[in-house]
Amino acid sequence: MTTINPFPERHRSIKSSVTETSPLVIDTEANPQDILEAALQRIRASSELLETLHLQCFKDGDVQDIPHITHALYLLTQDGCDLLKVAQQRMLGWKAPA
Repeated sequence: MTTINPFPERHRSIKSSVTETSPLVIDTEANPQDILEAALQRIRASSELLETLHLQCFKDGDVQDIPHITHALYLLTQDGCDLLKVAQQRMLGWKAPA
């Protein structure tokens, strides 16, 4: 029986990419544990940044910092979610519907 490849191409672009050529991609054939570790690293960094912000006093902060912080959180979280999706599909033996 032929197994359907859930990923038509080996390298899947990440959603946070804003360019046409998608220079940052996920290798869908990488070890699922490595993909999962990369995802956890990004989600953990995002969580730690949010925790730091939660504990900070913003009276001395600059309003220009807000878009910088939210952009960093978006990149970390979106990349982590994209990686988690690939790891989940690989680890659960996900197959594309026929």
